[in-house]
Amino acid sequence: MIYRKDIELREEKELASYATKSKDSRGRKYPEEEHPYRSIYQRDKDRIIHSTAFRRLEYKTQVFVNHEGDYYRTRLTHTIEVAQISRCLARTLNINEDLAEAIALAHDLGHTPFGHSGEEALCKLMEGQGGFEHNLQALRVVDVLERRYPNFPGLNLSWEVRESILKHNAAREVLTEFNPKEKPLLEAQVVDKADSIAYDTHDLDDSLKAGLINEGALHGEGLWRYASEKVASKWTSLDSDNRRAQTIIFLINLQVTDLIENTQKRLEELGVKGPEEVRHCRQLVVDFSPEISERKRSLEKFLGENVYMHYRVARMADKARRFVEELFKAFVANPRQLPPDFQAWAEKEGIHRGVCDYIAGMTDRYAQDEYLRLFHPYERV
Repeated sequence: MIYRKDIELREEKELASYATKSKDSRGRKYPEEEHPYRSIYQRDKDRIIHSTAFRRLEYKTQVFVNHEGDYYRTRLTHTIEVAQISRCLARTLNINEDLAEAIALAHDLGHTPFGHSGEEALCKLMEGQGGFEHNLQALRVVDVLERRYPNFPGLNLSWEVRESILKHNAAREVLTEFNPKEKPLLEAQVVDKADSIAYDTHDLDDSLKAGLINEGALHGEGLWRYASEKVASKWTSLDSDNRRAQTIIFLINLQVTDLIENTQKRLEELGVKGPEEVRHCRQLVVDFSPEISERKRSLEKFLGENVYMHYRVARMADKARRFVEELFKAFVANPRQLPPDFQAWAEKEGIHRGVCDYIAGMTDRYAQDEYLRLFHPYERV
């Protein structure tokens, strides 16, 4: 049998000196007896997977609203892709795979329905009322809003996972509890880059499937051109679906490989020996090579101009903002329209924060149903 102590000893013996070890965790906000067979980060991962907020990611928009088609990515499939890439990166760099996976699984728990459009709407609506930011909301989800345990609110995750949620992707605001001057752990930096790899490639894939762009328009992009030429030289008679799939696979592998090799080089050049040295580096340690970074920026600019600003996406985004704005204003104007548990929550937290928590936790489908129940005269309430 393998006990938690065995896992901790194995980490100490086998992981790199700059990896975050389970035994060195700063622990949980509410003291608990740890599990005999699982490390603190394995237990965090399990708690996240079993949370209500995690299940709701299945029906939250990535780029395409759920009813646009069953084969587009959702927040849940995006999260699974980020977790898969993060595990590969952490394993290869010999850092804490369990911690990286836990961070990846939690990184989008604070996102609203309808993707970034929903977030933009809540940001505007919460001006002067404490604001809204999805990393802060994710921390609020795991610290306060999940209700699964009798002895404490939230999921009572480890300090390291909570810090990494808040510092994900250069968050605009970091609570003093997590020292804004310190860089994220290597495992958190890995998740940030895995997130970038996942959304660049799957937004490309989904956009090509949806017909928002075509492969000809991408030929001017160095990353895509290089990948497509490599695929064409290896397979000369692929149909369009297989060619696109193989090009996306090549792009992911190219970025993952570059990130591993360049990060290992940076670790050696910087002489990083431990997690605290990672925190006090002037720059992030985990990064792509200058060439791949430049090509990724160009590709992301292309996506911004040709996908995220596409008229079909703009229409979805505008509808999403209207859903969120009108629901928010209706509930604030008359809190008695909220379900009883959220009426009590709004009374405790303040009407604006209570309504914000209610709407941020909705799936796309639930928000659409609530909209009909509130504004369609013939819909059953």
